[in-house]
Amino acid sequence: MAGKCLLPLSPDSELLYLGFSLSSFSLPQCPSPPHSIYSFATGFEEPITFRITQISIFYNNSWEQTLASGWLDELQTHRWESNSSTIIFLRAWSRGNFSNKELKDNERFYHVYLVRLHQAIQTFASILQVKYPFELQVTTGCELRPGKPIVNFLRGAYRGLDFMSFQNNSWVPSPEGGSRAQLVCQVLNRYLRYKDIAQQRLSDDCPRFILGLIDAGKAYLQQQVKPEAWLSSGPSPGPGRLLLVCHVSGFYPKPVWVMWMRGAQEEPGTQQGDVLPNADGTWYLQATLDVDAREAAGLACRVKHSSLEGQDIILYWGEKELGPGWK
Repeated sequence: MAGKCLLPLSPDSELLYLGFSLSSFSLPQCPSPPHSIYSFATGFEEPITFRITQISIFYNNSWEQTLASGWLDELQTHRWESNSSTIIFLRAWSRGNFSNKELKDNERFYHVYLVRLHQAIQTFASILQVKYPFELQVTTGCELRPGKPIVNFLRGAYRGLDFMSFQNNSWVPSPEGGSRAQLVCQVLNRYLRYKDIAQQRLSDDCPRFILGLIDAGKAYLQQQVKPEAWLSSGPSPGPGRLLLVCHVSGFYPKPVWVMWMRGAQEEPGTQQGDVLPNADGTWYLQATLDVDAREAAGLACRVKHSSLEGQDIILYWGEKELGPGWK
């Protein structure tokens, strides 16, 4: 970047600010209930988050591609179709409890946001002497936590590194963003009106949106699906050793506890993989244990899940006994 001059206040600067300010939510203005009400309105005991993720790749000064999606926790609920500039609703309840007009307004709004943001980014890329291609990432949303204040967030990343975020009604540069982030935030913080818009989107519109989504999808989100479990052996870790594998699949919701046990004692060598999604929206997990083959007898895999209502699945290595919840 040449020199340390201040970026000018210009129509392009305003477009950039407007783009980021509007990158969260656009819903008709309605009286919002006190934030304390949100904490008790969901019927869920765990925190729940809605977020929009956007990845824009700028190949040159006239060609870009954007991928965007909406997520309720780790469940994808929306996808942006860039060719037709439409929102794709991936679940029967993804429309929430909003009217078709509200949803169409939101669709048009997001299209305008993308057009304005991309115009401004291309201009700033020229001013800041950015080399093509480069990638811009935006994540925005809010988290509802029982009995606690709402947490909202709006973050931007550049080339995979944190660039800036919106905190307490102000744009804050990330250390990884260096002088470029400092200059951009310095410009954006001059637009008081747009800072207020961004804050309102995050503090009021996002909670209203997530509550509508939760209400519409309550039957799905509060379902309890029992896991099925089975044991197998993995690749041999070495001579005289066994890799015991406990597979747990088909459960919902996501939180689950899986452990190799000897009697009532947990085996500290238990290794859990990531909890991965199945195609039907349920989850899968495996837990492994590397043991001396002579010590495998008497080991068992124990599975705890809310759907089992305290009746844990217990599978013993070398036996065919199946615990409750086996399908």
